[in-house]
Amino acid sequence: MNSGFTIKQAEEKDIPLLISFIKKIAEYEKLTHEVIATEEILRESLFGKKPSAEVVFGYLESEPAAYAVYFYNFSTFTGKKGLYLEDLFVLPKLRGKGIGKKMLLHLIQKASDENCGRMEWAVLDWNEPAINFYKSLGAKSLDEWTIFRMDEKAMKKVLSY
Repeated sequence: MNSGFTIKQAEEKDIPLLISFIKKIAEYEKLTHEVIATEEILRESLFGKKPSAEVVFGYLESEPAAYAVYFYNFSTFTGKKGLYLEDLFVLPKLRGKGIGKKMLLHLIQKASDENCGRMEWAVLDWNEPAINFYKSLGAKSLDEWTIFRMDEKAMKKVLSY
């Protein structure tokens, strides 16, 4: 199955494709109002002097089918870097074909090859299909942890005190 499936590292020329996938995942997650990324922002953030993240695309028969955005963090407990999966999205019409699993396994292999101490990601609590998928692969939820976030507005506000 999916013998025509390939995974490729994103290049700068793929930024318009990335924007389209970001809009699709935001729509799925009911968060389109939060998307402010532009081609210029992504160009600098992903392909500038100090890239902040990396992107891979999954292609089914040469057609874009999925994408993943990831970056490296660090754990003081393991003393090693970790791979943090920011986004993993498969086009809805192509779900159930093993594409998401292949994308995730690709990143797990990358984390293993890079000697990462762990791999982590966040899932919206209402996204039962994703939660069940991740659990089926042996991932566990860290229910005792609460994620905190400060957006740019909150950071500016606290710095103005």
